[in-house]
Amino acid sequence: MVKRRIPVLDIMIDAVTMAEAVKIVENFIAEQRTRFVATANAEMVMMAQTDPVLAGILNRADLVIPDGAGVVWAARYHQYAMPERVAGYDLVQQLLAKSARSGYRVYFFGGAPGVAEQARTWAEARYPGVNVVGVRDGYFTAQDEPEIINTIKLCKPDILLAGLGVPKQEKWLTKHLNELNVPVAIGVGGTFDVMAGVVIRAPLWMQKANLEWLYRLLSQPQRALRMLALPRFMLKVAVAKKD
Repeated sequence: MVKRRIPVLDIMIDAVTMAEAVKIVENFIAEQRTRFVATANAEMVMMAQTDPVLAGILNRADLVIPDGAGVVWAARYHQYAMPERVAGYDLVQQLLAKSARSGYRVYFFGGAPGVAEQARTWAEARYPGVNVVGVRDGYFTAQDEPEIINTIKLCKPDILLAGLGVPKQEKWLTKHLNELNVPVAIGVGGTFDVMAGVVIRAPLWMQKANLEWLYRLLSQPQRALRMLALPRFMLKVAVAKKD
């Protein structure tokens, strides 16, 4: 399919549905080339405003899904047709279900010690037959990187899910993408924490009402400073429209 990219504060976001995003990732796997997928929300877009390296990574990514409701709102506010939010967590669940049916090999990399293992246990219970070929926590030093890269290569995943936090995961994946030689690498933020039960996701009605940010703020008040990115994002989008 031909993707259409939409600018949100100069960061290009793919106007795709969930079904289209899954199909694109499956095509990437079939092509057996190294591809990078980013999950862009308002916080990431705001980081990119002051981090040119991150901005360049996002604009060169093979697929940038509209992970946050704020990104979808911004696109529509500027009269672009953004079909729907494609949450990174939900994309991962779709791909794990595909793994159970099609045998795609998946590697979990990230989270605190033990979290990736818990996420794998949860995935194996929810998606019988899912092919998680390896896990590794996200606590490491530069000296550990050659061993990490070699281990991932030996596991030969079709999909590498990296939950190292933004922008570390985006920078680490793109720096080592050719060495890793994986068909698809995706930065997935806190997905493993949710799968492992460390973090509880907002109820479905709040997700549908675009209030997931409010749930995160109420359940994790320590995120308050980070959450200030959302009103700043909305103000910047509104000012950009006037310009």
